[in-house]
Amino acid sequence: MTSTTVKTVSDSVTNIAEQGSSIIRDTLAAAASVVDSVKHAPKEGDWIIEHITDGKVLEFPPFGHINLPSLHLYGLDISITKHLVFMWLVAITLIVTLSYVARQYKKSLVPRGVSNALELFVVFVRDDIAKSTIGKGYEKFLPFLLTSFFFILFANFIGLIPYTSTVTSNITVTAVLAVFSFFMTQIGGIQKNGVLGYFKGLVPHGIPVVFLPVIAVVEFIGLFTKPFALAIRLFANMTAGHIVIYALISLIFVNKSFGMAGLSIPMALFVYLLEILVALLQAYIFTMLTSLFIGMAVHQDH
Repeated sequence: MTSTTVKTVSDSVTNIAEQGSSIIRDTLAAAASVVDSVKHAPKEGDWIIEHITDGKVLEFPPFGHINLPSLHLYGLDISITKHLVFMWLVAITLIVTLSYVARQYKKSLVPRGVSNALELFVVFVRDDIAKSTIGKGYEKFLPFLLTSFFFILFANFIGLIPYTSTVTSNITVTAVLAVFSFFMTQIGGIQKNGVLGYFKGLVPHGIPVVFLPVIAVVEFIGLFTKPFALAIRLFANMTAGHIVIYALISLIFVNKSFGMAGLSIPMALFVYLLEILVALLQAYIFTMLTSLFIGMAVHQDH
């Protein structure tokens, strides 16, 4: 083979390698462009998730939005979020309202207006929840039960106002409420029965000895599953209602028809009215079950 032939073959191989490298670079660039466009492309249904989850922006469409400050401490993200802002709003509203009612009672023992409405709830929690489920000694648990009831009630109702957010649809909020319920239950049971007496009383009387290890483990796990169920129940019910309302409204845009509004809007309004009942019902259920768990821990012999 002559040197001219070798040089020709070498040049051909070099050209093929360069063309192949160019094709690979172009293909990778195109693939990266596609992946990036898919990653940032708006997806149907994302707006529903954005409305029910936490975030760092307060949105007031079409008037604009407010970016919340980002804060970091020792590497931890302690930024102010949307749910935190409305949780502060719930706390402030609750403090102002109950302080006003307390001042009204100092002036007159005859309730009027807001005082009359809140007295109805206080008497209901006291007589129909605390007294009936805890029994003797319910008075010392009543402040905690009333606080839980009114916080959940105010949070649920404020979350139904346009441009607000339901903080009880955040699992961390319901989890903290459940943790308070757990500790209140354990403290009440230990104060009444003592440490050994309380944990001994978790196992029902008359159980065969062979089943005692299994029953003891089940009862111990039950101490944690009860508050876990409280957290999940409240979170799921408050989240589900909002998802249904947004999903019904989205039918107008999915079908791209204003005629669909004649069906979806009335259905969304019906679910919205149902959410008012659910807001009250979930505050009652959480408080009632907490009171029931406290009663079971305090009066283990019943």
